[in-house]
Amino acid sequence: MTKQAKVLNSTEIRKVLDYCSTRKHSQRNRALVLIMFNTGMRVSEVASLRIKDVVDSEGNIKNEIRLLAENTKTNEARTVFVNEKLRKELQQYVKVYANSNPSNKFFYSQKKDSDGFTANTLTQHFHYLYKRVGLDGASSHSSRRTFITTLANKGIGVRVIMGLSGHKALSSVQCYIDCNSELMRNAVENLAVV
Repeated sequence: MTKQAKVLNSTEIRKVLDYCSTRKHSQRNRALVLIMFNTGMRVSEVASLRIKDVVDSEGNIKNEIRLLAENTKTNEARTVFVNEKLRKELQQYVKVYANSNPSNKFFYSQKKDSDGFTANTLTQHFHYLYKRVGLDGASSHSSRRTFITTLANKGIGVRVIMGLSGHKALSSVQCYIDCNSELMRNAVENLAVV
């Protein structure tokens, strides 16, 4: 069995965000971290985002991001829901980015002439980010595992988790959920047989 990417707790995510705030491109990096942890999108899906996918014609962040079939692992279009807190973060990033071409990538990379991150360069970006923060076992896939595990910890039904993550098989979702003491404690607390 291959080793799973580390599921991060809120303290570890805060540590990543604190580190981002001290570095160049802090607003972009913060937005990248938060979109990954709050949507459960795959790194390739985030790398494929165009401004028009995330920002409406009036310059506001959309409530829903429509992923095109060619940009998903399953080759099926799906909708990603953006919560209010994430919308505010992405709105701050858009102000800093100030790119008006709706066809450009939503997340720019450091290379001046590039078309933003590729899935590979974004994976590397997260690898080095987590390495610098000192989170052993964390990777770009950690955010997806954390998203799915957090939903399970909160008692969200597996069918809803499948819909949000874009998984088609229950067995796929089950591999992502980190069975931890919090999850087991919540299960017992919610049992209340007598």
